Amino acid sequence: MAMTAFWSTQLVLALVLNCAVQAIQIGAYAARLAGVRSGRIGTSISLFNLFVTASRFANLIYAPMLGTISDRTAHAVRNPLYADAAIHQFEIQIRLIVLAGTVGTVLGALLLPTFTYLFMRGVASFERLGSVPRAVARLGDPRVIGDVIRSMRPPPRNLLNRFKIHDVPAGLLLGNVIVTGIYAIGVVAAVFASVLDPNVARTATLLSGIVNGVATIAFALVVDPTSAFITDQAVKGERPVSDVQAMVFYLALTAIVGTLLSQLILYPAALFIGSVARVVNLLH
Repeated sequence: MAMTAFWSTQLVLALVLNCAVQAIQIGAYAARLAGVRSGRIGTSISLFNLFVTASRFANLIYAPMLGTISDRTAHAVRNPLYADAAIHQFEIQIRLIVLAGTVGTVLGALLLPTFTYLFMRGVASFERLGSVPRAVARLGDPRVIGDVIRSMRPPPRNLLNRFKIHDVPAGLLLGNVIVTGIYAIGVVAAVFASVLDPNVARTATLLSGIVNGVATIAFALVVDPTSAFITDQAVKGERPVSDVQAMVFYLALTAIVGTLLSQLILYPAALFIGSVARVVNLLH
């Protein structure tokens, strides 16, 4: 079988969806700041969970697109004449998908003030309507869309001077880098492993859930509790609101670092997942 074309509808959709997933993930950080400003922590957390769930769902949609690309590569790999070239092409494709995630992370970081405004509007709508679905549906109102567009502002140039990194626990930022880096390649590394060793393709692909599960647990144990604690302290007046702003800013910044780091660990992660898949297949 001949080499497949580099660009395809599935690749473009995977790029767009992963970009959107990562932007939404970063936008969810703004819920903490909106909770402090509105004094409605519980409602803000509910909206935060809604955003995170939406990003996870979008992730499930883009995964089959990646599966289609890997299936085509697997067919090409069967021909020894094209095997190396097909694997190399596939690696470039998935690295582009990961890069699209980095672009989405940067976009989400730039739109943090807008996301904060959306969360503030969401909290106010929920209090008025008493329903999260109805509050979210309000986002489709042309007047709300116009208000959101008018609220968009470019970020100030002195952000690094405005937000001091020592105001945020180092462990929180390091944990966010690691968690983001792992989550950014959980699916693509497993699919890459399935192409590198077709004998364990199905096992390797299904291991992506475990990889993302570990990242999710690490987020719940390290990142989320610490950020929630800082938010609660700000609500109680035990620390300034600027600390929450600094936390949100540096969480977004370290998320960008994490997605860039994921490019370095993609190939080793694929080899590791392939090794685990082979061990699992040896068990009887």
